[in-house]
Amino acid sequence: MSNKAVINTDQAPAAIGPYSQAIKAGNTVYLSGQIPLDPATMTLVSEDFETQARQVFKNLKAVCEEAAGSLGEIVKINLYLVDLDNFAIVNQVMEEFFGAPFPARAAVGVKALPKGAQVEAEAVMVIGD
Repeated sequence: MSNKAVINTDQAPAAIGPYSQAIKAGNTVYLSGQIPLDPATMTLVSEDFETQARQVFKNLKAVCEEAAGSLGEIVKINLYLVDLDNFAIVNQVMEEFFGAPFPARAAVGVKALPKGAQVEAEAVMVIGD
């Protein structure tokens, strides 16, 4: 019997490919990359980077909550930025959603992201005991 469960919520964008929003294995939840799509319309929320970054974290939050967790339980987050000049902005927005101790993190510059997004984030969350 598998201890793997699919996590899915309509409060975050539906998968745009053959993947799940998240997979829970034991007390670890692996959250797929979220881009700044409005869950209702599946379109980018804005062309503005700060608005996009904020939506990415809102989408991650919705998936965390569906898995009975919270952003505060994320232990690792990977950020993908089309323009690394937005690094300071993403740091500022991240501080709105996370408190100390902050999760471990990587930030990577990429050439492009799906649907023309400027930012994407994936994460690992550990919940419960």
